Amino acid sequence: MSGRSRDVLVAQGGGTMLRTGLEERMLTSAKLFQLLNESIVLLLGALLILLAVSGRVGLPTRPAALIAVGIVFLYWGARAWTRRGPAAPQWSSKIRAGSLALVGALILGVPVLPVRCIPLLLGLAGAVLVLRGTLGAILFARSE
Repeated sequence: MSGRSRDVLVAQGGGTMLRTGLEERMLTSAKLFQLLNESIVLLLGALLILLAVSGRVGLPTRPAALIAVGIVFLYWGARAWTRRGPAAPQWSSKIRAGSLALVGALILGVPVLPVRCIPLLLGLAGAVLVLRGTLGAILFARSE
């Protein structure tokens, strides 16, 4: 065998083991859920960017629902900023909180700004989510 070790994911019983050379670490379901969550955020951001680029978006018929979604995102961002999970590092929770608040502010701008600005706002919100998902996955990989 060459001097390089190979990383192998092996499914065993209730979890997944990551084999790195002689070292074995158990990936818990919470860690796998966190990685899945970051992947979903990244895909949601890509969907928003795709909608913005296609240009097939307009002012919703009921902007009250969009305002409610923006307020919920701002609330989640403020809540994530003030509360931190027991195992999450502070910078990780600050990235999540900042991205949620920024996306909430961008969504609140959709009913207020002119219709020609809506694709730009959606593209910016998508870029924030893609960046958050990418950073979250990178930080997750580095924390292991």
